[in-house]
Order: sequence, then structure tokens, then C-alpha cells
Amino acid sequence: MQIGKLYGIGVGPGDPELITLKGVRILQGVPVVAFPAGIQGKLGIAQQIVAQWLNTSQKQLALTFPYVQDDTVLTQAWELAAEQVWEYLKLGQDVAFVSEGDISFYSTFTYLSQTLQQLHPEVIVQAVPGICSPMAAAAALGLPLTIRGQRLVVLPAIYNVKELEAVLDWADVVVLLKVSSVYEQVWAVLQQRKLLERSWVVERATLPTQVIYAGLSDRPSLKLPYFSLLVVQVTQSVI
Repeated sequence: MQIGKLYGIGVGPGDPELITLKGVRILQGVPVVAFPAGIQGKLGIAQQIVAQWLNTSQKQLALTFPYVQDDTVLTQAWELAAEQVWEYLKLGQDVAFVSEGDISFYSTFTYLSQTLQQLHPEVIVQAVPGICSPMAAAAALGLPLTIRGQRLVVLPAIYNVKELEAVLDWADVVVLLKVSSVYEQVWAVLQQRKLLERSWVVERATLPTQVIYAGLSDRPSLKLPYFSLLVVQVTQSVI
């Protein structure tokens, strides 16, 4: 029996209409749809995004990926998830794993697919790209993310102030992902560099609950949700 194929589908930042036509076609054609499990009994973001595109005959498979930095714990979780997916692939059933944003941009799918191919090298994997949060935030702000020869840097939440300052020395545009845990430290750096008026926070980009904070001079502290990012125009955009 031929084994099934694993698809990784980026489903965008939140708005269900931002998934690609190809993503919807594949999603609706597979018998099994997998996604990161939500926390505290809530539906995961990716599961919520694709809910309207699924039908009752499809198996929905929630996979647990812990929010920790312990490599041993993470590896065990990836291996367990890979074996859960393999149970369907070995029966010849295709599986689509959906992930918010883009499938290759800080996505859990990377760990799942790499682990699965290590354990079962015969598995075929196909990735379908999606819209990632920096692009969604730029659209929400009505600003070009970059123009001409501008240099763009995207930093995840795990960075320190010295690293941020070093980037601000040479980048033209900086995007800080999941900024909620370090916002106050970042604000202080931006204040020192007089960049607060060219900085914007976007939380829950493209969702009905989206909030934008512009002109951060009077906002040294913000209570932000996990999915919040900050865009800094280090150099003034001139079109």
C-alpha cells in the first residue's frame, strides 16, 4: 500500500479568507486535518481559522506542542506528534497539518515534518505557503513594509536589548514578533533612539479583535496578547 502524503498548509494570520485557494483545495480533499492543540481547553488558532472549510467526514487531529524551551521535552512532543500522524499516513491516508501564518516562518510544522522524515524517511511532504504576520500587519497599518533597497530584519520574541540595539544600527525596518513579554524593554530602547513616533504595535492582525497602537511615546507599558508584533521604521520611508 502506498503511504499517504503530509501537507503543511499555512492558513494566514487569522482571517479565514486569507488562506490560499490551493490551501483550501488540499484542505478539503484530505481525510485527516491536524493542527496544534489549543491551551486550557480552547480551540487552537489554526483550528479556528480552518473550521469553516472542513466537513464532518474529516478526522480532526489535535497535536500537543508544549510552550517550553526544554529540548528534551520538545523532542519528545515532536516524536509523539509524528507518530500520531504516521498512524494515518501508513494506512494510505493523506494528512494536512495547518499552521497559522506561513508554514516555514517560525512554524511548528518544521519540527513535525523533520521529525517524521527522520523516523520514516519514505514520507513525502508538500508545503503550501501562507501569509505571515509581518505582511498582515503592514496591510493593517496601510504602510509598505519595505521599499527600494531597505533592509528588513524580523526578530522573534527571544532576543535581548543588546541584540535589538545592534540591529537598529544597520536595519531600515525592524519587526519584533510576539513582543508582549519584552515590550517595556523595547519601548525604552526606542525612546532613547527617538523612534517611538515611527513605531506601531499590531495585536491579533486581521482578526475582528485587531488593535493598532500608533505613536508610542505615551505608552511605556501595554498589556498585549501573545500574538502582538511591533513594526519600527528605523529610517524614514520615502517613495
